[in-house]
Amino acid sequence: MASTSETGHTKNIAHFQALISFCTGYGAAYNPTNAPIKITAMKAKLTAAQAAMAQVPVTNIAYQNAVNARFTAFADLKALSTRVLNALAVSGATAATIADAKTINRKIQGKRATPAVPKPVEGSETPKDPVSASQLSYDKLIEHLSNFIELLSQEPLYAPNETELKIVSLTTLRNTLADLNTAVLTTYTPVSNDRIARDVILYAKGTGLVDVAKAAKNYVKALFGASSTQFKQVQPLEFKTIKN
Repeated sequence: MASTSETGHTKNIAHFQALISFCTGYGAAYNPTNAPIKITAMKAKLTAAQAAMAQVPVTNIAYQNAVNARFTAFADLKALSTRVLNALAVSGATAATIADAKTINRKIQGKRATPAVPKPVEGSETPKDPVSASQLSYDKLIEHLSNFIELLSQEPLYAPNETELKIVSLTTLRNTLADLNTAVLTTYTPVSNDRIARDVILYAKGTGLVDVAKAAKNYVKALFGASSTQFKQVQPLEFKTIKN
């Protein structure tokens, strides 16, 4: 389902296309001196806006695929971390080492050593959970896993038979998770830039599609009169600046 903002962008472009059609239909009578609202200029603006709108989904698909791949890869990390902790606990490692491992596992699970008391939001009956408590951002999870691997590497008694619990497997997983996290960041940049380019074409002050459309509507109003049938054609065409 398209977002509200995407629907708004599309509506602006559709209305602009209708506006151009009406203005073209006025023939030689539509002859503004303002260059941006001339028919040829508005058609060029329409083409640029349509191209910009079409480009955003292209880069957004790559970004969403990267997000989904990262989510899937991280999905089993909590369970795996608990298994690693249990394997370490029965390996004969010291109590101090196991305690350190429990601290790392607790961070991966997103738990505090002592539960925080949620702070009430002013004017609300629902308390707000402390945002920084969980440390569940993906980069933090990678950091915690790296710390776990380092701790295990220094414990000679940690030598599980299960392949997925071995240090080499955990290291491979950590590297994979880091690569997937980086992929999300690198694929977000193009879609962010494409959205900026689209918004410039649509909403730049004075030169964007919305301001051009409003100027053209005002010209029709001045040309034919506020009560004219021509202005009644274009008046219902709404153009709004959409904030993402």
